[in-house]
Amino acid sequence: MSLFGTTSGFGTGGTSMFGSTTTDNHNPMKDIEVTSSPDDSIGCLSFSPPTLPGNFLIAGSWANDVRCWEVQDSGQTIPKAQQMHTGPVLDVCWSDDGSKVFTASCDKTAKMWDLNSNQAIQIAQHDAPVKTIHWIKAPNYSCVMTGSWDKTLKFWDTRSSNPMMVLQLPERCYCADVHRCVAIFKDKQNKPTGFALGSIEGRVAIHYINPPNPAKDNFTFKCHRSNGTNTSAPQDIYAVNGIAFHPVHGTLATVGSDGRFSFWDKDARTKLKTSEQLDQPISACCFNHNGNIFAYASSYDWSKGHEFYNPQKKNYIFLRNAAEELKPRNKK
Repeated sequence: MSLFGTTSGFGTGGTSMFGSTTTDNHNPMKDIEVTSSPDDSIGCLSFSPPTLPGNFLIAGSWANDVRCWEVQDSGQTIPKAQQMHTGPVLDVCWSDDGSKVFTASCDKTAKMWDLNSNQAIQIAQHDAPVKTIHWIKAPNYSCVMTGSWDKTLKFWDTRSSNPMMVLQLPERCYCADVHRCVAIFKDKQNKPTGFALGSIEGRVAIHYINPPNPAKDNFTFKCHRSNGTNTSAPQDIYAVNGIAFHPVHGTLATVGSDGRFSFWDKDARTKLKTSEQLDQPISACCFNHNGNIFAYASSYDWSKGHEFYNPQKKNYIFLRNAAEELKPRNKK
């Protein structure tokens, strides 16, 4: 039975295996464990686009590496290749045809990884760590956008070492401020219609771009908090580390420093599911292109500082069948 689709390979150059796994149970939801997970905190996850046959998962980590796995239809994961930066990898994205992966790093550079040749070349330079990277495909051009803590957004033609355009920002891009993560959602015509903003104080804001009634349509909800809201005891409040929208249903997943993931129906304004608590934070998440697979990373997110960092603690990436649990509630 084909759960995830067909697969294809990437060529033979470079490293194809990276380390071994140990059996350890930090998986209360009994989800599929990705083999050979990174050796330090996992900061970003991204699945391949629908143009690429099969499913491939990319993860960037604080071990300065970016890794690629093939996710087979059985759920088995096969390490395919890896590339290195000289600093932690903070963000990754795919080209629309699935042939290349773009990586952003604390080493102040961004790279383009050609998966067929398994070669990576530098395509961008900043004066501070690069926090975010996006592939932009327009009708008459394509480029890579990088956002940095040097307070600039830069746009790059990957064939030139000089940016096409530089935008000065009033502050660092995705600064370590109240807002932690952002995700765009689309309407039934597949057009962007708003965004969700996650914060460090356990709250998500749903914001529409042009709502008929902003006061009514835009809203926030609390999440990733312990002790409930109806008790007299003080609440433990945790950061929202990641938000991902289901590509078919438009529902969303949030992951947090409390070590839980939750699924939400923003239209019905209800929670669909909350996971059991993992023994460490969930640092990143994503869906594959058809929404059948939900990937989430279990690793320290530095929310409690250096004193709570345990270098001996193993990092995990888990895969969950998400086809049913993310379906919206039936409207009354």
